[in-house]
Amino acid sequence: MKIDVHVHILSPDFIKDIKKNLERDQHFKLLHSTPKAKFTTAEDVISEMEKTGIEKSVVFSFSFKDLGMCREGNDYIIDAVKRYPDRLIGFAVVPPRHPEMEKELLRCHEAGLKGVGEIIPAAVDLDISDQEQVGRLTAICRELKMPILMHANELVGHYYPGKGKMGPEHAYKFATNNPENTIIFAHWGGGLFFYELMPEVSKSLQNVYYDTAASPFLYRPQVYETARVAGVLHKVLLGSDFPLLSPARYFKEWSATDLTEEEKEGIWGRNAARILLQIT
Repeated sequence: MKIDVHVHILSPDFIKDIKKNLERDQHFKLLHSTPKAKFTTAEDVISEMEKTGIEKSVVFSFSFKDLGMCREGNDYIIDAVKRYPDRLIGFAVVPPRHPEMEKELLRCHEAGLKGVGEIIPAAVDLDISDQEQVGRLTAICRELKMPILMHANELVGHYYPGKGKMGPEHAYKFATNNPENTIIFAHWGGGLFFYELMPEVSKSLQNVYYDTAASPFLYRPQVYETARVAGVLHKVLLGSDFPLLSPARYFKEWSATDLTEEEKEGIWGRNAARILLQIT
């Protein structure tokens, strides 16, 4: 089974009024105010899945600071999953520090959504290393057995709009403060996986996974071989960040590595299935 764990979708109505909606959230505007910005619906994702051979996609909206905008996005995810139950797995997005965060997650869980994310710390003014700021979120996710897809950034290298300050150290503290939560760090965890070469770090990150979202913009293809050396290739999940990139871009990158067919099968589905089949 080929699974993409990182796909953003928005409702046709939201996209139709995109100019107005860009003004409703400053971080969303920062990420999408260029002419090259892409927005996609559930139907667009299904079409791309047919082209690339993806069998299931984890879909979610965007990390809005306003709970009302999150609800709008979550409503569309709930509807999309009902229309494509065999193809789409829905995650809910919430602002973790909002007083009604738990209520919204319970609503989404009861409606069939299976996880939380992608949470972007910079978008919701969140320090993920501060347990007082994230403890309510991680507690309810443990209770509901919902994995958390958390954005993390590499803190060196080139700048791009939306590059945040929550890097490997913050991600490590988030994970070690919440060892019983299943956590997927987007974008290779900002490089956190490199530190799993340290035995004590590897031992403390047993429930941590890494998705590949935006990897072609960040690393050479040999990042996968490095993940093998670090002993984490079994925890790497295909995340395309569609519509930013197509899954096909990642398949092309793999051809420039010495990954075995078995290792590729792990990345494009088997590793994710260990998480998702427990919750679907």
